[in-house]
Amino acid sequence: MTAGNRAASEAGRDRAPGAVNNPRRIEARLLAGAVVLTALAGTLLGWSVAPDLPPAAIITGVALAVIAIVAHVTVRYAAPDADPALLPLAFLLNGLGLVFVRRVDLAAGSDLAAAQMVWTAVTVGAMCVALLFVSSVRPLARYQYTFGLLTIVLLVLPVVPGISAGVINGAQLWIDLFGMRFQPGEIAKLTGVLFLAGYLARNRDVLSVATQRIGPLLVPAARHLAPVFVASIGAMVIMAQLRDLGSALLFFGTFIAMLYVATGRLAYPALGGVLFAVACYLAYTFFAHVRVRVNIWIDPWTDVQGSAYQLAQSLFALGTGGLTGTGLGLGRPQDVPFSATDAIFVVIGEELGLLGATAVLVAFLLLVARGLRIAQTARDEFSTLLALGLTVTFAFQTFVIVGGLTRLVPLTGITLPFVSYGGSSLLANYLIIGVLLRISDESRGAARGREPRASSPPARKRAVAREEAAAKRRARNTQQVTSDGDRQDDWTDGP
Repeated sequence: MTAGNRAASEAGRDRAPGAVNNPRRIEARLLAGAVVLTALAGTLLGWSVAPDLPPAAIITGVALAVIAIVAHVTVRYAAPDADPALLPLAFLLNGLGLVFVRRVDLAAGSDLAAAQMVWTAVTVGAMCVALLFVSSVRPLARYQYTFGLLTIVLLVLPVVPGISAGVINGAQLWIDLFGMRFQPGEIAKLTGVLFLAGYLARNRDVLSVATQRIGPLLVPAARHLAPVFVASIGAMVIMAQLRDLGSALLFFGTFIAMLYVATGRLAYPALGGVLFAVACYLAYTFFAHVRVRVNIWIDPWTDVQGSAYQLAQSLFALGTGGLTGTGLGLGRPQDVPFSATDAIFVVIGEELGLLGATAVLVAFLLLVARGLRIAQTARDEFSTLLALGLTVTFAFQTFVIVGGLTRLVPLTGITLPFVSYGGSSLLANYLIIGVLLRISDESRGAARGREPRASSPPARKRAVAREEAAAKRRARNTQQVTSDGDRQDDWTDGP
């Protein structure tokens, strides 16, 4: 079944008699459920401190409900056919994050939850503005190199004198701007995927066919591989120099996944595995903090009070939580370093147990599944690769931080999407949700026969011109591939 047929059948199911035939009604009900669950969790947390109805829970519930209504009304107007599950899943995770950041506040005497609520309102507002002003993602493909350059600039900003916040917790990732601390690398994840999606969609034909021989391998021409490899590896080197190894790993995994989907060549993930092994060896050899992370991953019990303290306390907390948890407000998040940011999943695991932690992971799994479905039914190559890259970013980020805290992989300091404290992370994640909503609205709307919002004659004329230019470009790429000399499709064939 083709992508268009799948989208059409999905739209048909939405219109089937007896079914809930309006995706926005589904979204409204799911959003209401997410807000109610957040309010109930906040109430239970407040009752663990005092018997009275906690004002913080009421304020959080009302504020989140208002933000959800604004977001829902915006999506109803700007993307009426968008996937109905994306926004509720994001709000559910965001709401749980607000509750557990508040839990850390109660234990540590901090006041992070209020700031996180403000950031939630600001970032959801940014997502709404993006939905209102970006009626289609396809024109963004024309600015691929601009997004690539912007990615490099965003990654370099933390070392620029005057705005750099310096080294914090062993990494140099933040800038101070207008009295606020911001992590530009979070936005670089979005712009990096935009660059990769644009370049791969434009050049997938020439990247799919091998024309040059390197030893026993046949590879595409260097002039086609060079731009994407130079930009991607350059970004990862900058992240490594800033000691943001978690983000470097995240970007590398996303890059390889997008390259494989764009070309269908197993040689790319195979080559990526070799490059990853070499990079791991070099990082272990030349970076002392990488050696420390690997050593405590292998055996955290040799230095429980020193370098392995965070991992050891995380494992103790998860063990204390057991199957059903200690109960909201009855754990000890103050014993785990960075419990509001890097280790907030540990707080959830301790107080809600394995069942609660699994429920959170299922929410992430559903979010990833919906994103992959959007990529599968997208209308064009750029939208497919963009949706795939953004979804893989969610998946890898969740895997890296949860796997690190559970000792599945070496621990790296990145945030859990929507749940961890941090305005930069929330902004990037909600913008990603906005892009996925726009892509799903385009594909589902087209399946229903809906005209795009920007359907004026000049807009239609520009769209036709873009399609004709893309067809000519594909024809040139095909002609170039066939004229590049002797080649073989099997990359591992000998002479």
